[in-house]
Amino acid sequence: MKILDQHGNPFDTGQLAEPQTTRIAQLAHQLIDSQLDGISPAKAARILKDADLGDLTAQSQLFDDMLDRDAHLRSEYEKRQGAPVALDWSIEPPANASAAEKAAAAYAGEMLRDAVDDLEDVLLAMMEAPGHGFAPIELEWQRIGRDWIPKFHPRPQTWFRTDTHRRALRLADGSPDGAEPIPMGWILHQHKKVKTGYLGRAGIFRACLWPFLYKAYAVGDFAEFLETYGLPIIVGKYMAGATAEEKSSLMRAVAALGHDARAIMPEGMALEIQTVTGGTGGSHHMAMVEWADRAQSKVVLGQTTSSEAQATGLGSGVADLHGEVRRDILKSDARQLADTLTRDLIYPLVALNRPGVESYRRCPRWVFDAGEAEDLAAYAEALPKLVGVGFKIPRAWGHAKLRIPEPDANEDVLEVPAMPPMGALRRPAMAAARRPAAEGFADQDMLDAALEAIGADTLDAQMRELLAPVLERLDEDPDPNELLGWLAEAFPEADGGALEEKLGRLLWAAQMWGRLNGRA
Repeated sequence: MKILDQHGNPFDTGQLAEPQTTRIAQLAHQLIDSQLDGISPAKAARILKDADLGDLTAQSQLFDDMLDRDAHLRSEYEKRQGAPVALDWSIEPPANASAAEKAAAAYAGEMLRDAVDDLEDVLLAMMEAPGHGFAPIELEWQRIGRDWIPKFHPRPQTWFRTDTHRRALRLADGSPDGAEPIPMGWILHQHKKVKTGYLGRAGIFRACLWPFLYKAYAVGDFAEFLETYGLPIIVGKYMAGATAEEKSSLMRAVAALGHDARAIMPEGMALEIQTVTGGTGGSHHMAMVEWADRAQSKVVLGQTTSSEAQATGLGSGVADLHGEVRRDILKSDARQLADTLTRDLIYPLVALNRPGVESYRRCPRWVFDAGEAEDLAAYAEALPKLVGVGFKIPRAWGHAKLRIPEPDANEDVLEVPAMPPMGALRRPAMAAARRPAAEGFADQDMLDAALEAIGADTLDAQMRELLAPVLERLDEDPDPNELLGWLAEAFPEADGGALEEKLGRLLWAAQMWGRLNGRA
């Protein structure tokens, strides 16, 4: 069977016998030291320039060092890195799919959910791409029965360089142009939407580098400030005419007291411990650190609200706006991940295992569900009113908006208990007496339906005897206290509260009976 790769070129499955990197000995023995040793603005600029020329090794290592040293940067980036993992996903066939294409989509979804255990780790590894500009994951294909099953090996960015045109990734095998990654052997996620141009400039960690350096200098200066001024100042006083030996003895006492809190000195000399009162002396250093933290938050997450709790006085609208920014970034990340997974994972999986998928153009697609369900209560109130005035709303649209799946043919569904049929108990005279003014009032319609369901004949037969005395009393327009006295005589066993409740019920029943007979 002839197999085409993602780019439409014939592919030899013999290349999948072993991972490509096992044939490049230089990568297995690559040793890289920390780039933060002796870091300076000049050294950082030189590293970035080398990356612009195609050598990504030092830049990638510097970015890793930044994540190791900067707790704030790491915390912010992990928020963005882990966000797509929480999204639901599915494998969808192309438009107007054939039976074979639908079967291929179902097969891919089943294999990835049942046969691949570390898919979340793959997504986390791919999300290194926004920071570095790219994320390489090597595929090792294993033959299990008749199926090719992938295993995933995230590889460090330091194993890669760019070609001579500085736009395509190559394995750093020692050659000037590097080795081209084999098709179907890699998931190479490049976060191109962050910044266009040369690949070495694509990662957002380049924008985080300078705040990182400024923060490192500010923290170092602040530590020096605390070392100098954070301890009390100890002043030794010697008497007039003290000898050099006595002065030296006093100096040793001052030094010993500063380190050990124990000292001896000649009699007649004195020590004074003076506390530094300028507690805000380091505020300028911490202001620089705060600025750098906020700058990194804006670069990584597009906002600062999720990383710090500050009273802005601007209300919840600012938080809502910042939340929208994060959701926009998440949707962009998810779309780019889905494109790469479709190209580098889904297509190889179905091309190697399922006949009927002739090209990448008709490949099943990885789809993330990055949408949010609409306000269920608002739609539950609005949809009946819209339908009532003539709007024709497709049921599928409502299910999609509210994120409620369509039930299968034999699946149990929730139902509202049905009302008695309107025509079963309705009298012809009542149907003719419906007034147009009641149209459009749902509560009035429900009350009318309930009254019609009771049936005037049934009500007459069962309640006329009970209501007739009440109606007679009401015709006399008695005082409420007199009516309660009459009820006490009619129902001597009931207390005052029960009589009031019974009176209210009788009045309501009388009103309903009157409405029914008034319409008849």
